[in-house]
Amino acid sequence: MRTNTNTKRLTLNAILLAMGLVLHQVTPPIFTIKPDTTLIMLFTLMVINRDSYKTCLVAGIVAGIFAGMTSSFPGGQIPNLIDKFLTTNITFLIMIVSYKLPFVKNLGDKAKDLVVTGIMMVIGTFVSGTIFLTSAQIIVGLPGSFTMLFMSVVVPAVVINLIVGVLIYKIINVTVQKAILNV
Repeated sequence: MRTNTNTKRLTLNAILLAMGLVLHQVTPPIFTIKPDTTLIMLFTLMVINRDSYKTCLVAGIVAGIFAGMTSSFPGGQIPNLIDKFLTTNITFLIMIVSYKLPFVKNLGDKAKDLVVTGIMMVIGTFVSGTIFLTSAQIIVGLPGSFTMLFMSVVVPAVVINLIVGVLIYKIINVTVQKAILNV
């Protein structure tokens, strides 16, 4: 029975990462930088696998590779890897702390996951954008000022990731509970 559950989780994780890759590939760039939709799937995957740091870390590395492969930012491959690796570690800690917050702790299980997903989408996207821009600035340079890119790309991505991320999390959660996967 345990192997069956592990196989289902592995399959779900692969599907989420693949969806993140496809969304990142088809999302149009804003200025010269694409909003990173792989984060939505990464954070969703992390909430689903919150008991497994190793699974979350591997997913972060894979998301970094996928984001790097589809990056329209010149030289964005290495900054994407750095970004996803560090962001996964930071948001994993944020996720653990978020579940222990008094206002979250008193919620029902579904509400807890939804609130934590929202927290991760907002803080995680800020963290990811900051790490990406900083590492890109150091490694390859930026096509504009850090502040301009942060305000014109990262801040809108936070809003988009919060709205789209919570909706996608709800859809995935309902699908997982009602469909075959039953993770």
